[in-house]
Amino acid sequence: MWLRWFPWRYLLSRMARSHGFIDPVAVLSRLRRFAQPSEVMEPIELLRAGLVFHARGLINTRSIQHNLNWVWPYWIERQFDPTDKAFVPRAFSITHVNLTNRNWTALGVPDLNWLPIVDPRGLLTPAYDRWSIDAWVIQEDRPPLLPSRAHQARQRLSFEQGLAVETEVAEHGARLSQQAQVIWEAEGPSCRLRLDADAETPGWLAISLRPANPEGVSFIQRIQRTEEGRALQVDRGATVRFDRLPDRVCMSYYRRGDVLQRLGAEFAAEEIHCDVGLATAAALFRLTPGAARQIEVNIPLAGVRQFEPGLAATAPPPEPLSWDQALSGSCRLRIPDRHMQFLFDAAVRSLILHSPGEVYPGPYTYKRFWFRDAAFMLDALSVLGLHERVRRTLDKFPAQQTALGYFHSQEGEWDSNGEALWIIERYRRRSGEALSPALLRAVQKGARWIRNKCLGEHLAAAHAGLLPAGFSAEHLGPNDYYYWDDFWSVAGLQAAQTTLAAQGGAHENHAREAQRLLRAIDRSIAQRSALRTRPGVPASPYRDMDSGAVGSLAASYPVQVWPAREPRLLETVEFLLDRCMVEGGFFQDMIHSGINPYLTLHLAQVLLRAGDQRHFALLQRVAELASPTGQWPEAIHPHTGGGCMGDGQHVWAAAEWVLMLRNCFVLEEGETLVLGAGIPLQWLREGERLTVGPSPTLHGPIRLEIRSQGAEAVLNWEADWHVEAPEIVVRLPGTRPLRVTSGATTARVVLPRTAVSSPAGSS
Repeated sequence: MWLRWFPWRYLLSRMARSHGFIDPVAVLSRLRRFAQPSEVMEPIELLRAGLVFHARGLINTRSIQHNLNWVWPYWIERQFDPTDKAFVPRAFSITHVNLTNRNWTALGVPDLNWLPIVDPRGLLTPAYDRWSIDAWVIQEDRPPLLPSRAHQARQRLSFEQGLAVETEVAEHGARLSQQAQVIWEAEGPSCRLRLDADAETPGWLAISLRPANPEGVSFIQRIQRTEEGRALQVDRGATVRFDRLPDRVCMSYYRRGDVLQRLGAEFAAEEIHCDVGLATAAALFRLTPGAARQIEVNIPLAGVRQFEPGLAATAPPPEPLSWDQALSGSCRLRIPDRHMQFLFDAAVRSLILHSPGEVYPGPYTYKRFWFRDAAFMLDALSVLGLHERVRRTLDKFPAQQTALGYFHSQEGEWDSNGEALWIIERYRRRSGEALSPALLRAVQKGARWIRNKCLGEHLAAAHAGLLPAGFSAEHLGPNDYYYWDDFWSVAGLQAAQTTLAAQGGAHENHAREAQRLLRAIDRSIAQRSALRTRPGVPASPYRDMDSGAVGSLAASYPVQVWPAREPRLLETVEFLLDRCMVEGGFFQDMIHSGINPYLTLHLAQVLLRAGDQRHFALLQRVAELASPTGQWPEAIHPHTGGGCMGDGQHVWAAAEWVLMLRNCFVLEEGETLVLGAGIPLQWLREGERLTVGPSPTLHGPIRLEIRSQGAEAVLNWEADWHVEAPEIVVRLPGTRPLRVTSGATTARVVLPRTAVSSPAGSS
């Protein structure tokens, strides 16, 4: 008890000043004044992740900038090159981190928790946050072909045989093709790298172990040859196996330099140890001019140690699930735009890959659970009809709830309860399945937590009746009374009312509490409206209109607690479109400082719901921002086009792509289904056939087909309603809304003349 009264702050301040340091207590006090008073200044989980991230950055600072003759990952080669647009000056940067090319693509098989990643030049990182494998072509009389230094490369995501990333680089008369994927062998999962190389002059194919990955340095202390020279063992753990004996294996340690400069016979070795942790090795395979050489590398994943925050160690499933099995019965899409079609198919696989039991929004930086990301990912899995994946995640929700009812993934994020209750209700209605008693109890506790957490309405402040100040979504800014939290809480209370009433459980009047919170939001917005420079709904009552206002769009998408054409919503959209767009995408100034794909799609969803055809330009821009492998980072550098924030494969963005395209066909507007509202007219060419389904809705699954016949569009649908048929409205762009009779399964709509006469290649 005495520790509480001990003058720690005074002693810390005095000690710092006596040694000439700035007073840390005073600095923290000043920092806190920029945020609203809150019980949680910043989630400990984010502080922990940030410390790990910048600890890596400190190591990068000490190891990279004075060793630029080493072969480093693509992001380093670009970011440290003063002639490249990705260059970042580093004079006053304490840590050197990847800020310009945060891009990678995950490999795996369904329900396997191992997710190797591949960077834009084929660098393969087999295990979470560990070392990597790179491949080079070394010619005797020409510069080496080093993929990370090549400015051009071809990369694609292949679905032909599972899931594979293929990369090809050609320079200086040499060519190197790589295919990386996870396969299942008799002893378990393995990461396989197939290499195909040729050169115009004699040389070598070098397969190198690299103490680095897409975040920077990752230590290797010991490398040794095993299995009669056909394998390399790293730090007495993972084994890298070659399908044939290398002609030579060279090794080097930090003080001797990168193995790239030590490929002669005199540097051949059986084992190397580096006390710094920057050991490198290269297995060399001779190349003869005019003759391609193929080498296969395998890294058994079961023997690779995993260091993953927030994830329990998991053994491989006893029986692997094939991609055909994982996709069986899921919603399929058919559209004439081949690129958008590919992005949809890639997004579906990304969602499956990142839901092996729990869902997480990335294979690397964000390989941990958040209720916020989970709500959108589970919503996308739900409209795809992958109910089993949704259910097994929801079944874990009660264990993540505190005794008071708080759905906890990070402290101080008051949106989580609304998100959890909302997605539970959407799952119940779309699947047609009853919830377990444990989930029902969790719903009741979760709704009570929201009610008890709301501040008193008697407060003489603009935040009266709202949720307390919190960290909320990190892209909104410092701790504040965020409307994002409040809109989600309204939706959660409404969902709890519907859920508990439908299953006959004991329930309180959560709908009344939802209305009370809505009134508090209205009062708060009106009370501060005179202080804003532009109309609309800001991020919080104490902020002017800025890019954080994108969070207030939650009132329309996804929770629909306000009408589609609510003036305050549309004013917010116009502000964001006018002031917060860069290169056609939404630029989030807060934290992300980049073009955000999923928030751009939030804008598009609000426009779609309001019947505003500007949604499609945003959809097209997000498609253009995707990587060659069909992935989006969390935020995109406006000049490099590479990732500048978060995970290099952001699965929340993939979820939004699935939801956006599905809603273009089938939009759930309250209890009404709106068909075709987002279909661009250029897709409706003569004889074109567009399909989606079966896609679960709140009323049951529907399969929709749209065909163009002369001056008309013909819509046909099949449905298996859980209850009576919902009201259906056909709302193709440029046509008058058509309400169809109950039980109808077809509709004909006269197309605008511009659609009928559009040239065949307009899309």
